[in-house]
Amino acid sequence: MIGHELGGRYQVIERIGGGGMALVYRAHDILLNRNVAIKVLRNQFVHDEEFIRRFRREAQSAASLSHPNVVSIYDVGQEEDVHYIVMEYVEGKNLNEIIKERAPLQVDESIRIASQICDALDHAHQNQIIHRDIKPHNILIGRNGRVKVTDFGIARAVTSTTITQTGSVIGSVHYFSPEHAKGVMTGEKSDLYSLGIVLYQMLTGVLPFLGESPISVALKHLQEEFEEPRLLNPLIPQSVENVILRSMRKNPDERYQSAKEMLQDLETCLLPERRSEAKALFHDEDDEDRTRIIPAIKPIQRGLGSRSGGGEERMRRMDEEEDVPPALNSKKKWGRPALWIGLTLLLLLAMGSVVWYVNSKLVVAEVTVPDVTNQTLEKATAMLDEVGLIVEDPVVEQYNPNFDENVVWEQNKKKGTVVKEGTHVVLTVSTAKPTSNVPSLSGKTYDDAVKALMAEGVEQSRISPDPRFSEDFPEGQVIGTEPAEGSEYDPETATIKVIVSKGEESKPMPDLTGKTQDEAKAILEGLGLVLDEVSEDTSYSVDKGKITKQWPYEKDDMVSPGDKISISLSTGFPPEALNYTFNVPVAPSSDGKKTKIRIVYSDARNDGEPQEWGTRTIAKTQVLSVNLVLAPNKDGAVSIYQDGEYIEAYEIRYSDAKNGTVQQPEPPATQTPEPTVAPTETPAEPTVEPEILPPGSEEGGNAGGTNQTGYIVDNASEGQSNKKGKDKDNKKN
Repeated sequence: MIGHELGGRYQVIERIGGGGMALVYRAHDILLNRNVAIKVLRNQFVHDEEFIRRFRREAQSAASLSHPNVVSIYDVGQEEDVHYIVMEYVEGKNLNEIIKERAPLQVDESIRIASQICDALDHAHQNQIIHRDIKPHNILIGRNGRVKVTDFGIARAVTSTTITQTGSVIGSVHYFSPEHAKGVMTGEKSDLYSLGIVLYQMLTGVLPFLGESPISVALKHLQEEFEEPRLLNPLIPQSVENVILRSMRKNPDERYQSAKEMLQDLETCLLPERRSEAKALFHDEDDEDRTRIIPAIKPIQRGLGSRSGGGEERMRRMDEEEDVPPALNSKKKWGRPALWIGLTLLLLLAMGSVVWYVNSKLVVAEVTVPDVTNQTLEKATAMLDEVGLIVEDPVVEQYNPNFDENVVWEQNKKKGTVVKEGTHVVLTVSTAKPTSNVPSLSGKTYDDAVKALMAEGVEQSRISPDPRFSEDFPEGQVIGTEPAEGSEYDPETATIKVIVSKGEESKPMPDLTGKTQDEAKAILEGLGLVLDEVSEDTSYSVDKGKITKQWPYEKDDMVSPGDKISISLSTGFPPEALNYTFNVPVAPSSDGKKTKIRIVYSDARNDGEPQEWGTRTIAKTQVLSVNLVLAPNKDGAVSIYQDGEYIEAYEIRYSDAKNGTVQQPEPPATQTPEPTVAPTETPAEPTVEPEILPPGSEEGGNAGGTNQTGYIVDNASEGQSNKKGKDKDNKKN
């Protein structure tokens, strides 16, 4: 099948699953450019005409379901001996795989999954569709956590045909209801029993009934009690156990009456006031399905004496009944004359009535029929009654756009007609304008929806699209309508909005840099995105274990749910990086005066960009330690400011720090004010020394020049202070 093209549009890509009845493939719908799942019937069933007929009928019934927790059926087809169903492709895992990986599941997660399954069953049961094969294998969990129930309608075809032909049951006997195991007709409560087993397995990690053969398991469903789930997992609240106990009752009458009732119980069982409720109790002695011992019925022995005695008694009663006293002779004498007198009086009365009726018909007065059109039914009735005419019951009700509701617009006897009094007149009364129900258009394309509405009588000018984002409907499919599907509307005047899916909404990509892998994964899952590749890289600026970069989507790029994001995690500094502490001697502007010393540094962590080390207030000479990170081609620099004025800059090279040849600067001398002396002679012209200016000064120069970071550095001697420091030492000498 792989590589084969079904129906001229479905390109089969790979096999993704299979069961006893069908194989499932992932395929690509060439026409709509989307992935689909195709269920293909196994070869051993393709020649069974009865099975094929039921298979198609049930697939078509399942296709009528439209629910966010039901896998959508797109198409049903046949190509030679290949019978297939095209359905929604859900990217994720089935519940059976999740149970195997990490059962028992958390209570709240199990209830959330069971509630969505129950909601899907409620929708199916309302559409008269019974699943009959609820088990973890048929429950799909998407990457967004949404639960999807699949294989609706398939179990009915299997149980109705295959069981009777082969004598075996296709499917998993571990999830059968007792009535299913008996082979009798199953209904909605059978699905609820199976859902109870699925919930039991999620919370305990084991099945309630196990056996050496399918027959032994089926018998346990019928005869044995299961171990209560709280004995296996004490973390299960009593309210949750009560849901399982009730849904798994062997007698269907003791289970939930509907999926809706069970859903309401699931939605409230974790409320604080219900967690410690009393354990549910059931009256097993009232269970009619329970095995009973019926005592033998002893025959009643009768002797010949009693039989003969009974005959004598019956003869005696017959003799008494026949012993009736004869009538008196006087009554016999008067019986016959009285009869004749009565008959004569009755005949005379009848003849009088006939004469009166004929006379009344012959002399009936004639009346003229009035015009009652444009009158309400009540007023028209009164007008006819006034002249002695009778309104035919029931009146004819028919819509007429030219008349208001309950107004007579036609009468069978025209105005001015002369008729006998008491004649019946047929009136036709206008009714309210008939309305139609908006047809179901969900799942259709917009063009098909427009054609369906036009067939109902809606003009195309009154039909408009309303594009919206949707997670449940692919792009181009109709989500619904306004007015809603099934509501009453007038096709001649109504304006219809057809809500069309634009696919899943694109959202701006968040910035993941600086976050841990777990934090990034939670953010991506919240947006429906997938964390794909995780790599590692060294970094000077990002702490170990945090994200240094993301691709292929950067911050604020538009992404859609399902897109894959790769990240790179920092492993910290590279091996060649070097931590170095540089001791900076500082002094106040004058001895004993409080002076603010500000230090700015740069190293490998900030790519040469100046960073604030801090500000200290000092009153005497001291040494401040600046911790630097150095690396090849990533040297460090330290600048000193005194009361806001630039004083000194030092460059710390990686090679010097590695070799231990960094020359620590000497503490600067504290300045003291000198007395003013009047000159006695013209002083000699002083020697002009080069002035080192702060970064950004427009005048003067410096001995070593200014590096790219704005620090003044002496290029003539590596690891030493700048020229200004050397000149100060020479001046002292």
